[in-house]
Order: sequence, then structure tokens, then C-alpha cells
Amino acid sequence: MWNYHYLNRIDFRMIPILLGLMLISLLVISSQTIEHGQELIEEGFFTPMVKHQMQGFALGFGVFLFFAGFDYNKLREWTWLLYVFMILSLIGLFFTDPIQRVQRWYRIPFIGMSFQPSEYAKLIVVITLSWFLERRRTNSDSLGTAFFGCIIVGIPFVLILKQPDLGTALVLFPITLVMFYFGGLHPFVIKTMTWLGAIALIFVALIFLGVLPHEEVRPYATKFLKEYQFERLDPNTHHQKAAQIAIGLGGLTGTGWRKSEFTGGGWLPAPYTDSVFPSYGEEFGFIGLFLLLVLFYALIYFSFQVSVVAKDQFGRLLSAGITVYLAMHILVNIGMMTGFLPITGVPLVLVSYGGSSILSTMTALGILQSIYSRRFMF
Repeated sequence: MWNYHYLNRIDFRMIPILLGLMLISLLVISSQTIEHGQELIEEGFFTPMVKHQMQGFALGFGVFLFFAGFDYNKLREWTWLLYVFMILSLIGLFFTDPIQRVQRWYRIPFIGMSFQPSEYAKLIVVITLSWFLERRRTNSDSLGTAFFGCIIVGIPFVLILKQPDLGTALVLFPITLVMFYFGGLHPFVIKTMTWLGAIALIFVALIFLGVLPHEEVRPYATKFLKEYQFERLDPNTHHQKAAQIAIGLGGLTGTGWRKSEFTGGGWLPAPYTDSVFPSYGEEFGFIGLFLLLVLFYALIYFSFQVSVVAKDQFGRLLSAGITVYLAMHILVNIGMMTGFLPITGVPLVLVSYGGSSILSTMTALGILQSIYSRRFMF
């Protein structure tokens, strides 16, 4: 089940990419968690948040190596156990005390950590859909396959939406669409989902481009959206404007590490969590952001290559779903910080502060390496 010999066969090009993203994460967190009233020398690089993030990265690499050596085929046997655990953990959140006015986390006593089931739910949905679509490959174009596939995704989608966590729930849509496409579902289902996604995206884009005035759309949109959900479609919120200002202030080369006056002055909300992209952009400028985008491009490119070399249908579906899962987090986070999408609380993979996001991402990347390292097995 686990064999360390397969660690010699992983794609080692991924390692410097991961280290580069982690270094950027630590730089931003260190810069934005200092006590600005003190001398920087006293504070040092290793703030409490940096140490906590480093612990997450260390644990994440352990998880990465474990799943890289783990035979991904064994996930078939655990699929429904994982799915049921995911559903129960999402339901259990509604019986916990809210954290930051939402019910997304479990507090883990004694160790001072929290657990966010929705971060792992996306990966478990990918595993479950891969298992299901492989089993239905001889009957993949039937409407029954599409119906049960939508049920698999729909249950966690509704539970996550109720937390409320609109951003995480919406990430499931493109993951499902791509996996349905790779799974060979009926073209009508693929076209319908594509049109629905395109209409929703165009609607949001027209609001953010100012073609559809936000307030004029309110009477119609609030018929199917809650008031707080519609407010996120406002392109003129403080968070939206602050993120764009921070990026603009960075210019070509940035203000320098720990020299950001706008972000460092507390004008940008969540500067080391959801808003880590503009926070980094102010201090390191266009050049720094370009380097970050190159790292993300390489991460997604090498991840998609796993789908090409996977030796079976389960591996191809699993790697495609994981790659889209990673890509959507990157695209949505950058899109909402640059003013093209509403801010919905989607973290930037391996850069935003947060243990659950790190562990789920490193687990996904470890599974990708498990598929890659077994590409020549017959």
C-alpha cells in the first residue's frame, strides 16, 4: 500500500515550485504580522504566525510524501467511507459555535488548531466522482449517470453553501464540469452545465464592468440570492477597492519587504489570508507578481501532465479533477483581488495563511505524485 521506492519516481520539478510558493507565503505573513509599533529588529522574521505556517508546511510535506508513496488505487476502497465522513463532518458544523460569525471550522482542543471540513470536501468529491465515473464508464452517456453524479456533488454543495461559504461551494461547479467531460457524460449535460456557468460568469462580469448597475439589478437578483450574497457582487466595496489600490501602489518593483504603507497601515482587509495576492503585490510589485504567476503556471502545467501519463481511467479522472481544483483556487482568488470576481473567501493555494488549506492542497499534490510515479505499471 505504501512503498518508499515510488518516491524516487515522482516529478521532482514540483519541489522547487512548492518551496518557492511557501517562501512567498512566509515573506508576506512575516511582513503583515509584525507589531508595527516596535522595531523590526526586535520582531524578527519568525513571528508567531510565521512559525504556525511553517508547522503547517512541515506537516504538509509529510502528508505529501505519504500520499506520493501511497498507492492511489487503494482510494477506491475508501471512497464511500471518506464521502460519508465528509457529509457527517459538514452536518456537524451546524451544531458547533460559530467562529467569525460563520460555521466553517471545528476547534481542536489542547493544540489550539481548527479544522475546516469544506477544504477537504472538495478533494473528497473529486475522489468520489472519479470512482463513480470509472464504474459507469460503459454507461457514461446515460442521464442516470449524470443524475447520480450531480447528487454526489449536490449534497456537499448545499451543506457548504449553508455555512455560508459561497466561494468554496462554487469551486465545485467547474470541477464537476471538467470531470463530467473527461468521464464522457452525455453531451447535453456538458452543454447545459457550460451554458449555465457561462451565463452566471457573464452576469457577474457585466456588473463588475459597470454595464449592469449594481443597484438596478438588486430587485431581480435578490429573488434567487440572499441579501448578503448579492452584496458581494458590489464592485465598489472597500475590500475590492483596497485590493486594487495595493496592487497599483506596488508599481513595477514594489515598495520593498515590510515597507508597505497601505497594506502595512491596516487599510487592506485580511492581508495574509484571502488578500495575500495584493499584499504581496504592493511590496514586490509587478515583477514579484509575475514570478508568482510563473510558479502557479508551472504548478498547473505539471499537474495536467499527470492526466496525460496516467495509466488508468481512475487516475486520469482523479488527476484532472485535482488539477482543476488547484487551478480554480488560483483563478478565483486572483480574479476577486483584481476586481473581476466577487470576494468570496477562497484562499490562494500554498500562499494564504491557514493549516486546512495547506494540508488539503499537499494531500492533493501527493495523490498526483502517486499517479505520476505509477505511470509505467501494467
